[in-house]
Amino acid sequence: MTLNLRARILSFLAFLCIAGVFHSSDAAAALRPEQLAIVINDEDPNSVAVGEYYRKRRNIPAANVVHVRIPGKPQRLNLARFRELKEEIDGQLGPGVQAVLMVWTAPYAVDCNAITAAYSLGFDAGQCARTCAAGRPSPYFNAKSTAPFDEHGMRLSMLLPTESVEQAKALVDRGAAAGFRTVPATAYYLSTSETARNTRTAFFPPAGRIKARRLTTRVMKADVLEGARDVMIYQTGMAQVAKLDTLAFVPGALADHLTSMGGDLLGTSQMSSLRWLEAGATASYGTVSEPCNHWQKFPNPAVLLRHYLGGDTAIEAYWKSVAWPAQGLFIGEPLAAPYRSRR
Repeated sequence: MTLNLRARILSFLAFLCIAGVFHSSDAAAALRPEQLAIVINDEDPNSVAVGEYYRKRRNIPAANVVHVRIPGKPQRLNLARFRELKEEIDGQLGPGVQAVLMVWTAPYAVDCNAITAAYSLGFDAGQCARTCAAGRPSPYFNAKSTAPFDEHGMRLSMLLPTESVEQAKALVDRGAAAGFRTVPATAYYLSTSETARNTRTAFFPPAGRIKARRLTTRVMKADVLEGARDVMIYQTGMAQVAKLDTLAFVPGALADHLTSMGGDLLGTSQMSSLRWLEAGATASYGTVSEPCNHWQKFPNPAVLLRHYLGGDTAIEAYWKSVAWPAQGLFIGEPLAAPYRSRR
């Protein structure tokens, strides 16, 4: 993103806080259930149970349900196996499908690429040769697009984790509950003592209140958010995020932390992005291999807020917020849209 574009985004958000209004011509055009396909791993009973629950809860057409077999729940696929899987999925999709939800926890990576990025943008071998190098730009970054497959030749993708069927169903319910009414909420942005993980702070929106969306934005210099009961967005830079058990997330909440291995969902070296969903967030993001601290490899706070408040679904807003997503894994309930127009 150029400095001029960044300045325009921040100025726009500042205007929202001052004027207390928000208008978006795209709000009514957010991703619809009939444009989403779900992929179920028939080798994983949790995937089968959660996939069927999601289909019914979100009224996904039966024709949009894809069945595959991935035995053993490998965390990472090699490129050959991934290409077979992608071909199998794509072969079962109709032309109207704009996005894909993979209903499982693992696999979540293809070599150094996240499986969602490899599926949506194609495998980036160059990134694996130098994981800390600049990534391949996403044509969907900060786009006005409402039909990514039609307009960019890419289907967005997200992972719905299924380690716990009960928690996965609760996650789906939170996504479905988002948007029935606009509730008072706050977007929290933390600049922490882990200075290398603060590369996004220049893109934090200004503190203030967006009256039309009943949303307050707070910018804090702190390592932890504790006791907040109205969390819609929580973005920070920490390897481990404490006090999540003291927070209450509203339906549709987005939360992520800038750290190297958040997308290594079943890893233990740093906090897994799964912890955000377990704490009550509806969608999150993390990288599956060492990205270094390029802000372009993580959700841009200003871009994410702009598109989410404009009515985009969680999958659209998150994908639009990452400039170089090869290593980034998108997880959660894709259709959550707390600010979608209800006209």
